[in-house]
Amino acid sequence: MAKDANRVIVKLRSTEGTGYTYVTTKNRHTHRQRLELRKYDPVLRRHVLFREER
Repeated sequence: MAKDANRVIVKLRSTEGTGYTYVTTKNRHTHRQRLELRKYDPVLRRHVLFREER
């Protein structure tokens, strides 16, 4: 199975400053801007905004 050259691994870091991160992939041709998702932060035990870091 071939790897897709358009997909890159990105790290999503919590904007609340807890230091918790998620690792995911994104297609760099369809999503050029930084990825922002609301995900669960187990340190705070609630959903917060996670932003892609470079």
